[in-house]
Amino acid sequence: MLDPERLRTFRSVVATGSIQGAADQLRVTSSAVSQQVAALHRETGLTLLERVGRGVRPTAAGMRLAVASGDALRSLARLEALVRDLREGKTGHVTIGHFASAGLAWMPSVVASLRTDFPDVMVELVLSDAPGAPPPSKPDIDVRIAVAGEGVPAGFIRVPLLQDPFVMVVPRGHPEAGRSMAPLGDFRDEQFVANDVVDGPDHLVQARACAAAGFSPRIIVQAADHLSALAFVDRGIGVTMLPVLATADLPRNVRVVALTEPVPHREIYVLLRTAIAGSPVAEHVLAQLRALSA
Repeated sequence: MLDPERLRTFRSVVATGSIQGAADQLRVTSSAVSQQVAALHRETGLTLLERVGRGVRPTAAGMRLAVASGDALRSLARLEALVRDLREGKTGHVTIGHFASAGLAWMPSVVASLRTDFPDVMVELVLSDAPGAPPPSKPDIDVRIAVAGEGVPAGFIRVPLLQDPFVMVVPRGHPEAGRSMAPLGDFRDEQFVANDVVDGPDHLVQARACAAAGFSPRIIVQAADHLSALAFVDRGIGVTMLPVLATADLPRNVRVVALTEPVPHREIYVLLRTAIAGSPVAEHVLAQLRALSA
């Protein structure tokens, strides 16, 4: 591969017509220019310059190289500027994956802060828990719910975020609506509205918690997401167990009861692509997620 600095020096010699002229233009010594040109001669295996009086001029091969290298050096300069901007977080593209409740509760604030501090960064959001959707390509930053036995894929690191406890959401007129907290076992005879796909991470947390409390919930409605489940509770059809993160915007006719004995919770973490770990954009997103989850 040709050395870009030698090409720049050679082009300066061609433009000025002398070694000394190039040295003055580049603000280096004439010896340094001669060394660069001699190295380019050896690198290319071509005779690039010939002496004319006190100066030099390019050979036919040298002139073709000087002209053709102009586009290459300009492209390299643009590439170097891109790398510099990416390093400083001024431009580029970042993909952020999220599950539904994190998307509603956190993503608007995360994207708004990125637009303020990194206006040249294109942000692509990927809903990673859409029912029946094919597995998406792994985002650069992926907010996830922990699943027992899962590993960390190659090229990523795992960053813990928070433990998100579950609460019971009941209709306003429910007998438990006036309590701030209650044992999970007190809801054993209730009619439940499921709010996650069967075998989804939230469904598994709820099933294990109910089993630990000594009962199996009687599900009368299988909703695919927490917003649909809340709509059923709002109409008095049943109760639903939700993580706190999913209770940010509740219908007016529901109440929240904290759970004890046991306190079910889910673990939320971030999968971060190793290639962007430590970059200004990645650090900014993580800081925003930590602040929001706190």
